[in-house]
Amino acid sequence: MKISSLASSALLLLSHAGVNAFTPTGFKNRISTGLNVATSPPPPSSSVSEKSSSNEWSPDSWKSKIAKQMPVYDDEKELDAAVERLERCSPLVFAGEVRSLHEQLARACHGQGFLLMGGDCAEAFNEFNVDHVRDTFRVILQMALVLTFGSAMPVIKVGRMAGQFAKPRSEPDEVRDGVALPSYRGDIINNEEFTSEARRNNPFNMVEAYHQSAQTLNILRAFATGGYADISRLQAWNLDFVEQTEEGSRYRKFAAKVDESLRFMKAIGVDTAADTFTKTDFFTAHECLLLPYEQALTRKDSTTGKYYDCSAHMLWVGERTRELDGAHLEFTRGIGNPLGVKVSDKCTPDELIRIIETMNPNNTPGKLTIIVRMGAEKLRKNLPGLIRAVQREGKSVVWISDPVHGNTRKTSNGFKTRDFDNIRDELRAFFDVHDEMGSHPGGVHLEMTGEDVTECVGGISEVTEETLADRYNTYCDPRLNGAQALEIAFLIAERMRVRTGLPELD
Repeated sequence: MKISSLASSALLLLSHAGVNAFTPTGFKNRISTGLNVATSPPPPSSSVSEKSSSNEWSPDSWKSKIAKQMPVYDDEKELDAAVERLERCSPLVFAGEVRSLHEQLARACHGQGFLLMGGDCAEAFNEFNVDHVRDTFRVILQMALVLTFGSAMPVIKVGRMAGQFAKPRSEPDEVRDGVALPSYRGDIINNEEFTSEARRNNPFNMVEAYHQSAQTLNILRAFATGGYADISRLQAWNLDFVEQTEEGSRYRKFAAKVDESLRFMKAIGVDTAADTFTKTDFFTAHECLLLPYEQALTRKDSTTGKYYDCSAHMLWVGERTRELDGAHLEFTRGIGNPLGVKVSDKCTPDELIRIIETMNPNNTPGKLTIIVRMGAEKLRKNLPGLIRAVQREGKSVVWISDPVHGNTRKTSNGFKTRDFDNIRDELRAFFDVHDEMGSHPGGVHLEMTGEDVTECVGGISEVTEETLADRYNTYCDPRLNGAQALEIAFLIAERMRVRTGLPELD
């Protein structure tokens, strides 16, 4: 939340949280930035063969590299027409907003912030509505309030929203009853129904995805600045959540401390109706996967001369597309957006250093976030070596945990799910390793929704394998529901309190 130094001090004055959620085995004023609009599509560039002979970058230089996880379109003219239409569209985000996010991530890189990323596995055209966007936005803000109190530092809020449509696939085709059709790759590429017409890779789906993203961003901006993010409203929602917990639970005690702090601020004359307490920064991010879409929305900023991918404030490259000589790293290395890269136990220390040097050659703080997805046991074994290499080479990165992707399994009745306890264990391992290495655990990345779905088992909502079918609505991977996501936030906040040295609750 946008909380001033005075408000932060007051909020922390009464806090004494801690306990054993993840027991180990002052705000800076925001730098103001103008909302400079990057409006001009990139000019036509030289041929791929000319570019590939040098190390120069252009928005289409990725075409000289191998592009994995890309759909094959059967009509090149139709693809060109869709890309040309996108190039004439307005940017979805603005260069000044992107720079603001970069500034906040730079502070997190130095241990002065915490990055919260959350949202759907994949957005869908027929699931889009205002309530769905609002509910996820609300839970992320509730989580941010808890994390702000627990970490005693600003929380950077980034939604996997307004662009998270494409999804990588293990196989190019799906076979049912002897019939092979192209795999469903997300609504931005094709449709889920198992028919030849639906599974055709349609380039004009990119245009529909653009327009839905524009609507989503309009909704998010309205909620972020129109009073919906009021800190008192968020705390009231959090108190509703803790009513589901047992009397005397650590969640109730923690929420009570936040409530006491807000009451104290009002008592000493802090105006909690001011913009600082009723408005918030909120950014968007998605996986950089469908490169024709990303290139079409890349613009050159008139004030800095830098290129920005104006489809989102931040983009990340996935585990399956982060090859050093691949098209996705080639594209991302030239844009001004903050970037992320997902790494599993397959990534070696030397490989990670080369990835960092490719994506952030100037070693700019806040430019690159390392999103770790391994599972608890593999994380404890492999993450120390990665951190050690980054420390040895003096690289500036933000380390965040993706504790969901490494913990996916299939139940005996055929549902993909994730166990809440395994997600918690991976987060505990993430914090333990950073404590041991003297590095900053800079954030968390979750597949989640604000809706009361039954897709992940365990947690306060008590979802079981037997109840998965009740509200299993995902188009992709299983998501934490609102209560499970908020419970994760409370657990992280308690662990962060331990890191600050504050005493435990009575």
